[in-house]
Amino acid sequence: MGLAIAYIIIAIYSFALLLIFFYSLAQLNLLVNYLGYKKRNEEAPKFNLLDPKEIPFVTIQLPIYNEEYVMERLLENIAKIEYPKSKLEIQVLDDSTDDSVIETAQRVKELQETGLDIQHIRRENRKGFKAGALKEGLEIAKGDFIAIFDADFLPEADWLKKTVPYFKDEEIGVVQTRWGHINRDYSTLTRIQAFALDAHFTLEQVGRNSKGHFINFNGTAGIWRKECIFDAGNWEGDTLTEDLDLSYRAQLKNWKFKYLEDVETPAELPVVISAARSQQFRWNKGGAENFRKTVWSVITSKNIPFKTKFHGVMHLLNSSMFLCVFTVALLSIPMLYIKNTYGHLGWVFEVTSFFILSTIILFVCYWFTYKSIQGSSFDNFVDYIKLFFTFFSVALGFSLHNSVAVLEGHLGKRSEFVRTPKFNINSIKDTWKGNKYLTTKLSPNMILEFALMIYFLFGMYSAIPLNDYGLFPFHLMLFLGFGFVFFKSLTSKA
Repeated sequence: MGLAIAYIIIAIYSFALLLIFFYSLAQLNLLVNYLGYKKRNEEAPKFNLLDPKEIPFVTIQLPIYNEEYVMERLLENIAKIEYPKSKLEIQVLDDSTDDSVIETAQRVKELQETGLDIQHIRRENRKGFKAGALKEGLEIAKGDFIAIFDADFLPEADWLKKTVPYFKDEEIGVVQTRWGHINRDYSTLTRIQAFALDAHFTLEQVGRNSKGHFINFNGTAGIWRKECIFDAGNWEGDTLTEDLDLSYRAQLKNWKFKYLEDVETPAELPVVISAARSQQFRWNKGGAENFRKTVWSVITSKNIPFKTKFHGVMHLLNSSMFLCVFTVALLSIPMLYIKNTYGHLGWVFEVTSFFILSTIILFVCYWFTYKSIQGSSFDNFVDYIKLFFTFFSVALGFSLHNSVAVLEGHLGKRSEFVRTPKFNINSIKDTWKGNKYLTTKLSPNMILEFALMIYFLFGMYSAIPLNDYGLFPFHLMLFLGFGFVFFKSLTSKA
């Protein structure tokens, strides 16, 4: 019986490792694409915005919900956008349920008096959440192109001048820009979030886009061709990541997406772990929901090549990697004891140790994305090593929380769109204390995260009597990761 259970554990453990390895190979291929693309000077047809006849009408949509702390900053920033007023419309899509509605209405009225075409649009209910608000605004939008910014984004004044010209190519449905981070160095939490997002916005977006593989509109800091939205079936609110959903439907209809790595759109990162939790949960559950909804269409499509299908499937499985990582982590301690109980199974562990290559591949891939933004000096490399292992540990600490999200997504469990609270944090001197949007309810996952911290402490201890320290570094990172998430959650009322 014991041996049978051992074989089952080995099989599950090995399968999860194999999926992680395939994911790392996909990342490595994206790195090759990224490095190859960086050497190219691409020419693309562009609108001449100096010619009044070539300037298209643009609608800027600002979907907001209870954004008291950042509304003034957002509207002040958007009002500075440099574009002919006769060709620009701004929609404030306000689903708020608190007093911020009054302040927003007043500020919109003041901007209207300056000659800006800006509308404060309210709905009777929040049907479809963000997707529903965007869809309703689209029905009356005057623009041929629709730029979208979340409340914590601060585009530069020349943002439209840098993005709109690429729509000269009539096959382009979306132009997406890279997110910047105004509070990158606020804390360990913001640094690791910036680290992860930078990897996505350099390695993944450029690596996929350069070879014509599917990428995603990131929900904000991008601009759509209105015709593309309608052709793809319009916004739908049946997943928590409506941006990924519409992106894939559009690309399956042969629309091209253009990603601009060199155009940075600054934004604020969540500074409290409860806010990061809600954001991570929404992104990961939405990713799994979109896998259920879209993967078969990708696999069976006759319009796209095999390699694009492979990267599409891996892209849709991104969030599911957390489930694989959590499985490997959970089973690593039983595996340690199996190794030291059943000597004839030693070869299995020699084979599975090969998969440490996955970590090495990710280390190399992330270095290239890090140095493209931070620089490649020796000091930066040392900082990178410290940040990579900090990121790795905290990502492991989030693996339970994100695995629950992924499982709910794959199982089709519906849940409301939970917004990420904004703080108006620009520097280390700013504080989030007293933010009224912070939840005071403790996450039930915290109890399990504390238990897992103790569990992996036991894993570290187990190395001593077994005299087997091969998994000790892994268990140490898991202990630190779950400890970080637990204690930060406790102190910030997760």
